[in-house]
Amino acid sequence: MKQAVITSFLGKLRDRFCEYQEPLSIEQKLERMTRIPGVSGAEVVHPYEVDTAEVMQRHLRRLKLEISAINVNIKADPAFANGSLTSPDPLVRRKACEMIKAAKDYAKALGADKVTCCPLSDGYDYPFHTDYRKAWSRMVEVVREAADYVPEIPLFMEYKPSETRVHCTLDSAAKTLLLCQAVGSPHLGVTIDIGHSIYGGETPAEALAHVAQSGFPYYVHINDNNGKWDWDLMAGTCNLLAYIEFLYYLKELGYDGWITSDSSPVRQDAVEMFAFNVRITNRIWNWLDQVDREEIGRHLDRHEFMPVLKMLEPWLFADVKAGASTV
Repeated sequence: MKQAVITSFLGKLRDRFCEYQEPLSIEQKLERMTRIPGVSGAEVVHPYEVDTAEVMQRHLRRLKLEISAINVNIKADPAFANGSLTSPDPLVRRKACEMIKAAKDYAKALGADKVTCCPLSDGYDYPFHTDYRKAWSRMVEVVREAADYVPEIPLFMEYKPSETRVHCTLDSAAKTLLLCQAVGSPHLGVTIDIGHSIYGGETPAEALAHVAQSGFPYYVHINDNNGKWDWDLMAGTCNLLAYIEFLYYLKELGYDGWITSDSSPVRQDAVEMFAFNVRITNRIWNWLDQVDREEIGRHLDRHEFMPVLKMLEPWLFADVKAGASTV
């Protein structure tokens, strides 16, 4: 299993009210990443959080890290306040498209194999706020051009129910698959963020299964939340069974790509938070290697939950040895 971290979370963070952690350069973030056991990949944000490709290559070689993905940010520029891929202004759409293309060029220069993009400024806030038909057609047109540019570097689209818009245009796995089908490019895939899936009322494993059955490639972000907001908590801390089920399907599907942590350590030590994500993911992954997954599959075929729960129970709840403290 290959595990990575989005480097943005290793430096200064902000919400609407406060700032957290210390500002760090991309080199310092990568150096901090090397302190996280089990992490060998970095997802870096283009164009706002990178050095030149030549300098970045030196950082990566020195620190023995790889790039899991280039994350292109098409929401931070004030020009995108009213949309990027769906903007009614063709110049704004052109700017967004060129930013994705530049991220692909950067990925190719670094030897990365994908660009991921979450178009959070594309959507609407009120009824009668946008023409849904035109907005969708614009997104399809721009994504098609961006996906087919440097085709050896596929573009992965990440969905989210809301933020920064009340309703994001790309708000579910199903709609992202609809986009992939409408674009019709073999160079397009889906980024499944577990937290976005939970927050959107999906079951992450089901969303993963549908994406996998579609034939489009997929990439994974891990985190967790309580279903009320995208809190970017540590993996499995709110929805442990759902996380185990998600990893079960990844294992069954033969996924050998990156599992990238997208958790926000606003009040926790970042190294410890991401180390936990690695540990819990590895523990579940290793358990799935030891358990009889064919037996789990037979129970799933018969819609039997209790036998699977009994298989999980000894792993989830270890017996306390006689005389040992329970404190």
